[in-house]
Amino acid sequence: KELKRLSEAEEEARLGGGEEAIAKQHEQGKLTARERVGLFFDKGSFVELGMFAQHQCYDFGMEKTRPLGDAVITGYGEVDGRTVYLYAYDFTVLGGSMGYTNTAKICNLARMARRTGVPIVGLFDSVGGRIQEGSGTFTPFFGENILASGAIPQISAVMGNCAGGAVYSPALTD
Repeated sequence: KELKRLSEAEEEARLGGGEEAIAKQHEQGKLTARERVGLFFDKGSFVELGMFAQHQCYDFGMEKTRPLGDAVITGYGEVDGRTVYLYAYDFTVLGGSMGYTNTAKICNLARMARRTGVPIVGLFDSVGGRIQEGSGTFTPFFGENILASGAIPQISAVMGNCAGGAVYSPALTD
């Protein structure tokens, strides 16, 4: 029974914003974050972290929409046999908006990358900061960019129209 619930939750998380949002992404000629992650890593090597994380905002109607993963996929895997950490904003989920929870996921990943001396890649497809959660939700992320500068390779790719923190952070990377 519990394994079935876990399997259903994983399936829900992997669907991101749902079939309609995925179709809309494809109509714009863009891959989804999950498709990008799947193409980036050596087959079968990706380990996702924070798949079930949800935002903690209960204001402005946000309590009605609490998607698993909170609009960003984080994890690590191998590229040509070498370990790489990666985060990919999922535009199909809340426009890939940046909030406290997904920022915490990325900061945790960045700290792991720094501790292990492994490169980190960011795939940005985001409307920027999640206004419902207030300003400064993604500021700690900038701090991680700065701490990683010169310590590990940081590579960013802007995969669509982005705003706010989703353009500031890539400017701080290599």
